Order: sequence, then structure tokens, then C-alpha cells
Amino acid sequence: MSLPRIPRIAPVYVGGLLAGSYAVHRMLSPAARDRILRRCSTNVDNLDAGRWDTLATSALLTEGPLELPYALLLLAVLGYAEYAYGAWWAAGAFVLGHVGASLLVYRGLRAVHAPAHTRSATDVGPSYGYYAALGALGALLPRGAARTGAYTALLALCARPLLHRRPAFTDAGHLTALGLGIGLGQGCERGLGLRSAQ
Repeated sequence: MSLPRIPRIAPVYVGGLLAGSYAVHRMLSPAARDRILRRCSTNVDNLDAGRWDTLATSALLTEGPLELPYALLLLAVLGYAEYAYGAWWAAGAFVLGHVGASLLVYRGLRAVHAPAHTRSATDVGPSYGYYAALGALGALLPRGAARTGAYTALLALCARPLLHRRPAFTDAGHLTALGLGIGLGQGCERGLGLRSAQ
């Protein structure tokens, strides 16, 4: 009988995110904070300029102070992904969602010739990775009504903001990341060599 996996990466990441959020939003001047957030954003201007490091740095900052309830929810989802599949799988799901959705949104904004204020908008935070991990965890539910209901609810939750009069491009990113995560979970279930700890 194997011992359960104890999440290690998720608590370190969420703890670092909380500390970084506190430092950026409580200790820096508004001007300095704005400079850092814009420099670390995966927006069109940065990626067009070849600042590919923003694909990593954007996941380490938040646009506003990180609220404790959201931090706990993030810890629960990433921690359970790490427990169920292991640290590398959880990190891979997060990176797939964060990087994949960021690049797809970038391509979409370039294709529609987004206005200047959108091209330079602040786009940081863990939400793309969070939605991808959440979508991937759906594969742990029993096939049938439970899984279908969970996927339907998650997709509806992510699609709802897109029905508003002026949806943000990040709303499309959340839906994209969720779709990537669902695809990852389904692919793993079909025998890509990953097994849950159950």
C-alpha cells in the first residue's frame, strides 16, 4: 500500500503568490506597481516585443491584492491535482493552461487587431492555470451524469462573462484554459500513462 502524496509545490506556489501580492500592492507606490505589472503582463505589446519571459512572470503576480478565499480555493485545486496525479502532472496542467491560453488569447487579439488599450492591458495572475487544473480534475469524476454535470457547470460559469455587452479578453482566456484542462484530463484517462492516486 503506497503512502498518499502530500502536496508540496502547490503550498509553496500559493504562499509565494500571497507574499508577492502583499509586497507589490502594499509596499510599492502606485507608479512602481503599475510599471512592474505592465512589464510582467502577457499582453500583445510585450509578446510582440519578444518578451517571452512574461509567460512565466505573469503567473507570479496578481493585478490586485490576492484575497484569502481565492488563495485557499487555488490551493485546494492545485493541491488536490498534486495529490491525485503527482507534482509534475499538476505543474504541467497549470503550465499548459497558463501558457497555452495566454498564447491563444494573444493570437486572437492580434487577429482581430485589438485596440491600443487592450494591446497594453495588464494580464497577470494564476487564473488560466487554475481553470486548466480544475478542468483536468474533472476526469477523476465517474463517467456519466456526475462528470457531464460538472463539465457543463464549469463551461457555463466560464462562458457567462462572454455574454456581457463588453466581455474582457481574459474571459475568453478562462474558457480556453478550462477547455485545455478538460482535454488534458480526457487524454490522460485514455491511457497517456498517468494514473490517479486512488
